[in-house]
Amino acid sequence: MNEDYSRWQKSYQEKKERKGPFITVSSVPIEPLYAPANTPEINYNQDLGYPGEYPYTRGVRKNMYRGRLWTMRQFAGFATAFESNQRYKFLLSQGQTGLSVAFDMPTIMGYDSDHPRAYGEVGRVGVAIDSLQDMETLFKDIPLDKVSTSMTTNAPASILWSMYIVAAEKQGIPAYKLTGTIQNDILKEYIAQKSWIFPPEPSLRLITDIFAFARDNVPKWNTISISGYHIREAGATALQELAFTLADGFAYVEAGIKAGLDVDDFAPRLSFFFNSHTDFFEEIAKYRAARRIWARHMKEKYGAKKEESILLRFHTQTAGCSLTGQQPENNIMRTAYQAMAAVLGGTQSLHTNSMDEVLALPSEKAVQIALRTQQILAYETGVANTIDPLAGSYFVEALTNQMEEGAEEYFRKIEEKGGVLEAISQNFFQQEIADAAYRYQKEIESKTRIIVGVNEFQTQEDIEIDLLKIDPEIEYSQARRVKELKASRDNLHVQNTLAALKESAMSSDNLIPKIIDAIRAYATEGEIVSVLKEVFGEYKEQVVF
Repeated sequence: MNEDYSRWQKSYQEKKERKGPFITVSSVPIEPLYAPANTPEINYNQDLGYPGEYPYTRGVRKNMYRGRLWTMRQFAGFATAFESNQRYKFLLSQGQTGLSVAFDMPTIMGYDSDHPRAYGEVGRVGVAIDSLQDMETLFKDIPLDKVSTSMTTNAPASILWSMYIVAAEKQGIPAYKLTGTIQNDILKEYIAQKSWIFPPEPSLRLITDIFAFARDNVPKWNTISISGYHIREAGATALQELAFTLADGFAYVEAGIKAGLDVDDFAPRLSFFFNSHTDFFEEIAKYRAARRIWARHMKEKYGAKKEESILLRFHTQTAGCSLTGQQPENNIMRTAYQAMAAVLGGTQSLHTNSMDEVLALPSEKAVQIALRTQQILAYETGVANTIDPLAGSYFVEALTNQMEEGAEEYFRKIEEKGGVLEAISQNFFQQEIADAAYRYQKEIESKTRIIVGVNEFQTQEDIEIDLLKIDPEIEYSQARRVKELKASRDNLHVQNTLAALKESAMSSDNLIPKIIDAIRAYATEGEIVSVLKEVFGEYKEQVVF
């Protein structure tokens, strides 16, 4: 075979190639052909195995989409809870099978809508949620024991999750029946997204408190969605997304064990959230490598015994950073290819971006097209008919191995720096991502990398898309509702619950029960955050030159 390959290679080199370079989205060089020589060390049972069996390279379920299709989610939220509730009902009526909540920036940063720092941002990039009152409105007439809900919240995750639990309680639904996910991944905020409130140590405490509370009270809930998505959106390569995300995951496992939890008590409810960019095969290889790496480390390093503890289950969102304002209809095609890569890579849940998201929050029509993209993928293309159909491809297996080797090299570098928290303080992750983003942008500017409609195949045309616009009155009405709530509730009871929360924060108590008590009294998110700031302080990023 080697002689045959050498003969072919010599013959190939005599042929003229079109202009390259032949690289992935992450600037990794690609060979013209992959053959057995590229994967000489592969042992089927050890490296691939069967779906639903260790090391899970081929998927976490034995029957994958032959048993159940992935959950089709659309990330949605804008203006007030009332408007977002109407959008959720529309999406559910169109065949969506799970909800995914986008919060506005004041909510993400822990400010009430009547706070001066919220001015100009209320309801703009997500829904404004200030109190239990808003959470009840957000899910009005949506039975929370019948729908799985994902909430993209990190620094205030404990508070918004508690609101959801109490909103379900108000519907008569006990917490043990709830299913869904909170993102709750603060480490990637320090690395990439920058939406933090508290310093790392108390933030990790809140996360492990959630682990413990969910184990005993909300056992079906995914307590964290360890997110590579935002790392990739910040400019990371596929390999950096993979390595940094799994490194964060291992840091959460170590935090849980340090807090006194058995790894098998919380690891089954850890989930992941990955980006799906445009390089079809690179993305598929990334997902396959992720499952194999996670399973091996959880079993061999952390001693997990339960099968559920070593399964890497993940949600995928197509790449927002790949969308273009130029010729926005092209984004429909980009999203379709990215969605197919996620499915062929074995995702459990998928969000497809809308064509207009680079310009504004998605319109109802654009959201419907994005959802139909998933439905056509599921029911018309045939990709869900067989499990991991690309397994055994010399190219895919070589890329998968390459991803795994590169991730392990990054783990060694992170360990040398003293672990994830130390690497964050030294700006290691931030610098790696910045360098990758700079290289990618230079490739676009030099036309080494072609982006259709941006640096090649350009047209001069007016964009004729109806964009979703947020009425400025939304902000004033939301702030007014917060003020009215604060005036009408039992404020003595609110102050007593906040005082009890502060006392617990100064101890080693689990904080979730005290947060829930404050939520039941209609304390606002901003009030709860303010109390915790008094004890925990606020995070300030260390600038490194």
